[in-house]
Amino acid sequence: MTQLYFFLTPEGFEGLLLAVMSYDRYVAICNPLRYSSVMTNRFCINSITMCWLLDTFISFTVTITSSKLNFCGSNLIDHVFCDLVPLLELSCSNTFIVHLEVYVMGSPIIIIPTTIIVVSYTYIVISVLRIPSSTGRQKAFSTCSSHLIVVSIFYWTIFSVYVLPNSRQTRVSTKILSLLYTVFTPFINPVIYSLRNKDIKEAVQKVFHKHVM
Repeated sequence: MTQLYFFLTPEGFEGLLLAVMSYDRYVAICNPLRYSSVMTNRFCINSITMCWLLDTFISFTVTITSSKLNFCGSNLIDHVFCDLVPLLELSCSNTFIVHLEVYVMGSPIIIIPTTIIVVSYTYIVISVLRIPSSTGRQKAFSTCSSHLIVVSIFYWTIFSVYVLPNSRQTRVSTKILSLLYTVFTPFINPVIYSLRNKDIKEAVQKVFHKHVM
């Protein structure tokens, strides 16, 4: 149950955080003159705090409810980690309440961020296509390409595992897809976000030359 909680919490928080970041990209590209007044430190801190509190409450509630179930059979979970769906398959009691909680409280974590991301990037694409020069369009797209790559990988795998019917997937394919958003996405985040930044590159080069020379 501890592993389940510490899996659900970062997973849901990342989805909400990606939505906040997509709004940040929308303001930066569609309303650049208002960026400093909109994306203030207070706004960012409040947004992250609200996302964390909402996600923590939902994850804690689902974990507590799952811990009340009876597990009278095998204690081996056929998965790479303690995910909710494989865990509920081991329960010999009625899991209707847990499924109801997941659908009622989990829907905002999926629907709201997805809507924000789709709407933000729709306006971003429209604004970029209106830029007359190809250099300007390329520069505008480059500012959100890193975030779009992470969003595509994360949400594609999430929807493939939890939304698509299980009959279309084998247990092995589900495990592989789960590794993409639990291991691969966090692994490439430093590469996508940090190493593409000019200041980060210069800092790494300075540290490298300092120790090598």
